[in-house]
Amino acid sequence: MARFDLTAGDVVGEMGYDDDVDHDLRDAIEAATGTEMVDEDADEVVDAVLLWWRDDDGDLIDMMVDALTLLADDGVIWLLTPKTGREGYVEPSDIAEAARTAGLSQTTTVGGPADWTIARLARGRAPKKR
Repeated sequence: MARFDLTAGDVVGEMGYDDDVDHDLRDAIEAATGTEMVDEDADEVVDAVLLWWRDDDGDLIDMMVDALTLLADDGVIWLLTPKTGREGYVEPSDIAEAARTAGLSQTTTVGGPADWTIARLARGRAPKKR
C-alpha cells in the first residue's frame, strides 16, 4: 500500500474503529501487509497506527498519546477524520493543535476513501544539540 508506506510484514494498529470505518481501505491495508490489524489492547509494537477520529469521540490529544505508546520509534500515525460536511468533521486547526501538544507533526495529507480525510502524523524532531 504505497500511499501509506506499508509493505509486507508491517504490523498496523487500529484505534477508533466503529461501524462507519472504510472496510475496503482496511482490507487493502491487510492485503498489502499480509497481517491482520491489531487493536489498542495489543502488546506488540506496530509500524503504523490507523486512527479513526470523529469530532465527538472525546479528547484527540489523549488518543494521539495513546497511539504513540503502540508505535515503533520510526512509525507513523495515519489519522482519518470525516471529510468536510460529514457528520463528525474535525477542524484542521484542532488536528494541528492536538498533534503539536502530543509531540507530533502533520507531514502530509493523502487522498483517501470517499468519506475520510487522511493525515500523516510523525513524532516531532528532537532539538539539535549545541
